[in-house]
Amino acid sequence: MLVGMRTYSLDDVHETRKRRDSWWTVYFVDPVACRVALPVANHTRITPNGLTVLSLVLGVASATCFAMNQLLAGAAIFYLSFMIDCVDGKIARLKGTGTPFGLWLDYVGDRIRVVLCAAGLAYGQYAVTGDVGYVVLGAAVAVLDLFRYVNAPQMKRVREAVRDERQGVAHGTAGPLGPAMEPVGPPEPDDDTQPLERVPRPSGFFRRLNRFLARHRVRSHLISGIEFHAAVFVIAPLAGAWALIPLAAAAGVLLLANEVFLVYRMWRFTRRHAVASSRESREHVLV
Repeated sequence: MLVGMRTYSLDDVHETRKRRDSWWTVYFVDPVACRVALPVANHTRITPNGLTVLSLVLGVASATCFAMNQLLAGAAIFYLSFMIDCVDGKIARLKGTGTPFGLWLDYVGDRIRVVLCAAGLAYGQYAVTGDVGYVVLGAAVAVLDLFRYVNAPQMKRVREAVRDERQGVAHGTAGPLGPAMEPVGPPEPDDDTQPLERVPRPSGFFRRLNRFLARHRVRSHLISGIEFHAAVFVIAPLAGAWALIPLAAAAGVLLLANEVFLVYRMWRFTRRHAVASSRESREHVLV
């Protein structure tokens, strides 16, 4: 332990975990990341930004392995890269050493890692087989990932605009929704899972399932970006080249379905808000 540094316990590290997270992170990453974060916090002065850079370097190494058709090594290093990426967030929350620049660096680093690994995977398999399907696979993975990260801040922008509009109606100063609300920075990785509307509480089996998942910190989404990356860059390469296209396609369809569902919920939310705002405005005029 370094002189003058506080000593943290594993329980302290556990407190930095997200209240609910993806099932891949909860069951396959956090158990390792928490134990790695403990000695990093107690025995080093490495910063969250330093860990983010290390994660990016490992991501480049993973992409290189994929390009050389070393699927097992690429999958293992990609997992290690993502695990270190989880450690940097835990260190930032544990020590309070996170910075706004760190948010940007983490966001951009994630995008670079995914694009490079998708390109490496596509190139490596095309060089071996000559199958153009792998080129399509790499492009599709990159496009889906970029769409998800473009979609998330835009949905956040809608939430903030509607929130401001509601406050304006309450104070009698409502104006039309416009482009005034600009996202101030990259979204948190789980922004796309935040509820957009109050929906009826599930009953029966689904209520029990949701409670079970909540007790274990697992989000109700079957597949998000994290599971998509795990399927494409870890599970499929470990299974072998034969699994790359079918597993990536299945994960991509599920991810796209999840994004469509989120957009549909947002559309319903904005329609309900429009009706409620119109009613409240009429009541305000009558008063």
